[in-house]
Amino acid sequence: MVLKQKKNADLERDPLGRLLLKLALPAILAQLVNMLYNIVDRIYIGHIQGTGAIALTGIGLCLPVILIIMAFSSLVGIGGAPRAAIYMGKQEMENAKKTLGSCTLMLTGLAVLLTLLFLLTGRQMLFLFGASENTISYAWGYLRIYVCGTIFVMISLGLNSFITTQGFSLEGMGTILIGAALNIILDPIFIFGFHMGVSGAALATIISQAVSAVWVLRFLRGKKTKLRIERKYLQLKKEYVLPVLALGVSPFVMQSTESLINISFNTSLYKYGGDIAVSSITILSSVMQMIFLPLSGLTQGAQPIISYNYGAKNDERVKKTFRLLLFSCFGFATFEWAVIMAVPGTFVQIFNSNSRELYEMASWGMRFYIAGTFAMGAQMACQQTFLALGQAKISLFFACFRKLILMIPLIFLLPVVLENKLMAVFLAEAVSDFTAGVVTTITFLILFPRILQKER
Repeated sequence: MVLKQKKNADLERDPLGRLLLKLALPAILAQLVNMLYNIVDRIYIGHIQGTGAIALTGIGLCLPVILIIMAFSSLVGIGGAPRAAIYMGKQEMENAKKTLGSCTLMLTGLAVLLTLLFLLTGRQMLFLFGASENTISYAWGYLRIYVCGTIFVMISLGLNSFITTQGFSLEGMGTILIGAALNIILDPIFIFGFHMGVSGAALATIISQAVSAVWVLRFLRGKKTKLRIERKYLQLKKEYVLPVLALGVSPFVMQSTESLINISFNTSLYKYGGDIAVSSITILSSVMQMIFLPLSGLTQGAQPIISYNYGAKNDERVKKTFRLLLFSCFGFATFEWAVIMAVPGTFVQIFNSNSRELYEMASWGMRFYIAGTFAMGAQMACQQTFLALGQAKISLFFACFRKLILMIPLIFLLPVVLENKLMAVFLAEAVSDFTAGVVTTITFLILFPRILQKER
């Protein structure tokens, strides 16, 4: 029996172009809404009259913690969803449901532990991340409220992967759409209407995340889903937990190292440019999210097609899906790179129009920061295909290669060898992106045929 959904997404037989569009377009829209979910607070806060720039710096200092929470969601959700899809491709529904049950328990337990950790140590962490006496009140005012919604983030992001991996891309998009729309509405009410500032932004966010979590749980307990959360499957068994963690460690490293990168940028830029430089990297990293948005949506759309057909041993369809994904991702990345390089100031103004100093520094730094981003289209297509094929170790290596081996050392080494220290810090991103893109693509093209030929 072929995996289908009511809207006729046949992962084994539908024409690939139409199928990828059907799955990827809602995923891209979901990523757009998810991006708004993540950066709308920064947009509103950056436009607070008088204190917007310094408040934006405070929010930027919270990003490492936010990224860590998202990383643990990816560890379980993105690690578990491909495993469930492969089981479904093999027609082993019992194992797929047990995988979902194990992931539900893991997400809940991790959420409780992370909430306690950040409430107890969050303020001290912020100083380590580059907070100053000028920014700590804004950073801690936001973070202490945000972490109380950790359980909602973990459930909505982690379990949503089990909706999209079944081909229910529209329903998966609904998870993000509902929460993001509510966040966009509540943010100005709490920030400006109730004069709550950064605390209001955090409160709006956790309310929105709670609504998203309820949506996910209702769907995965409903009649429409093939994978259903059932009490008898809520067990932590190593034969299901360990494969999930092994596959999820790559996206976990990708997300958690983003946290380390953010800390590295914050501390290095504060050293060479002060609080205004930290505000700049908050804007630049937000623009980078815009670049990654269609790439992430495309890889999410392709993942269930690749995973299912790999499990069904339909190698030709796997190859065709990858080729389509590669050309699409590279094309999008190159187009976005060209537009932002042409008018960087336009994107800076989305986040702040009150501080001329911030506008000039961020616009100047943008061209150095994104100079190598066009190569990331190929890198993401190859790395995420490794993940969809269940190649956890290879995917993990390339997650580490770009960020741990290249970027973090370059953030601190380039200012030593280049005269313009701020330019050197921004340039670390570009050098890492280009190098990782080239190396990952060459390696994938060598290993891909061997993976398909290997007995499964």
